[in-house]
Amino acid sequence: MAAGGDGVSLPEGREVGDLAGFHYRYDRPAACDAPGGDGWTLLLLHGTGGDETQLTGLGRQLLQGAAQLSPRGNVSEGGAPRFFARLALNRFDPAEVERGADALAGFVRAAAVEHGIDLAKTVAVGYSNGANVALAAMQRHPGLLRGAVLLRAMLVLDPEAGDPLNGVDLLALGGERDPLIDATGYARLVEVTRDQGATVQAHVERGVGHDLGPGDVATATAWLSTLTQAT
Repeated sequence: MAAGGDGVSLPEGREVGDLAGFHYRYDRPAACDAPGGDGWTLLLLHGTGGDETQLTGLGRQLLQGAAQLSPRGNVSEGGAPRFFARLALNRFDPAEVERGADALAGFVRAAAVEHGIDLAKTVAVGYSNGANVALAAMQRHPGLLRGAVLLRAMLVLDPEAGDPLNGVDLLALGGERDPLIDATGYARLVEVTRDQGATVQAHVERGVGHDLGPGDVATATAWLSTLTQAT
């Protein structure tokens, strides 16, 4: 039985702690014979106001046998955890985005050493702010992760010349009625990431907004199955 802070008992195979400036949760693989159980890890990155538990259930649906690494955003917006601060809705300070992306990359590398994680078999699953920081970290740190499921993401860094996403697979899942990310912003995300070398599967879920729908889960599950079986 693993133990967390203050002597709290945790289920076997789960750890919580602090590393590289982040509070986080790590769940070892559930079963080696389940999909993803052959060494894959999901890096789960919550949205604004979430925490390290927000996406764990979703992660288990998407890739049952994978390990899960779930940091809590270390920036507070009125008490709501985020991975980088913003100036206002959809307005960002590039220097702050870069700081948040670099901090996440540092955490990921430290956690890989701490838990023996193979980053070549690690895929981010990020929602909203978590998806944005995942993409920014991969753009600034080429080769950091194998790929990412970007749930309701937008570009938060100006594109630079080069191909930092070469060899990366991305699934960009938008919402048809998303009030925060319009069709132009979504198309720009897909265009830029492809220009930067990523292999991008794009899918817009009909009839939903910024929240996720059942089609998002089905599409992400199928995409992850293909990616992990092909590697």
